[in-house]
Amino acid sequence: MSISRCKLLLLASICLLALVLSGCGLGKMAREHQQANGGPIDLKLAYHLPESHYLAQGMERFAARVNERSDGAIRIKTYPAGQLFTDKSMNDAILSGGLDMGLNSTAMWTTVVPALNVLDVPFVLHSYDAVARAMDGSLGRTLTNEMDKKGVHPLIWVDYGYVQFCNNVRPLKEPEDFGGLELRGYGQIPAETIKALGASPVTMSSAEVYMAMQRGTVDGQTSGTTAMYQRRIYEVGKYLTMTNHAYCEFVLAMSGAAWDRLTEKQKQLIEQAAVETRDEIRQQAKEEDLAAMEKLKEAGMEVYTIPPEDIPKWQAATMSVRENFIRQLGDLGRQLVDQCLAAN
Repeated sequence: MSISRCKLLLLASICLLALVLSGCGLGKMAREHQQANGGPIDLKLAYHLPESHYLAQGMERFAARVNERSDGAIRIKTYPAGQLFTDKSMNDAILSGGLDMGLNSTAMWTTVVPALNVLDVPFVLHSYDAVARAMDGSLGRTLTNEMDKKGVHPLIWVDYGYVQFCNNVRPLKEPEDFGGLELRGYGQIPAETIKALGASPVTMSSAEVYMAMQRGTVDGQTSGTTAMYQRRIYEVGKYLTMTNHAYCEFVLAMSGAAWDRLTEKQKQLIEQAAVETRDEIRQQAKEEDLAAMEKLKEAGMEVYTIPPEDIPKWQAATMSVRENFIRQLGDLGRQLVDQCLAAN
């Protein structure tokens, strides 16, 4: 083989290798170089809720706002309904930087940030207005700081709604009425609350609740009214008690790596779009809660709402749950509870 032909083969091999590498690490490096020099920033936003859910629709509005207002400098692509990550796998992806941003329930973050359990501590936030004051104020800042410590930046706390009790045995108008019931909870603190009220907590997935109530495996459960209506719990449960004892929040969080890639101007743009979306969802969450309650009533459920003057009685009955939360988190736990109570 001639020397010139060897040189041509060597050159061709080098070009082929460059093309292969450009599709792998070098391609990523090139994109990062482009972004660092004024090119567009591509961000992936995942959530597991179906696209028809009002929180999902809020995420779509948020992405559209950022894309439009940044004039293409930031391009958020959404992945709904668990297309990219489920609620169980999403947080690890955000922590590792494999996902730029995701919407997930705070309950799914509690193993990483135990402070978020405060939202399930019973009867510490008495109204929608109190929740808003707490999450926009000192409680929200404290929880944001706890997540920042883990390398995750919360953009907004996203309201889902209050948690209630339902069952098919009897009306639950007093804490004493829970005695002897078996109720499904959705986590550690909800289970502690059920136990403190004198009932027995049962662990099962939300998908199993309908059949379990129908068969008498459990007497009832605790969840939001929207979830009860969507799962047709009114067909197997007769009594709904509007306790508003805990509050479900979601969080739209960014990986620290993705957040740090943004300029200050870009961060401000994203935060403004996020806050506008949060405020829309907050009003919608309250409306959805109450509308679902009316639908459950129309479907035949007997509804009882705890009067505000009775809240101290329910607080006393579940005080052991609050005390245990404070004992586990120490000074931070006390601070979180105090911030909730102050918002009332």
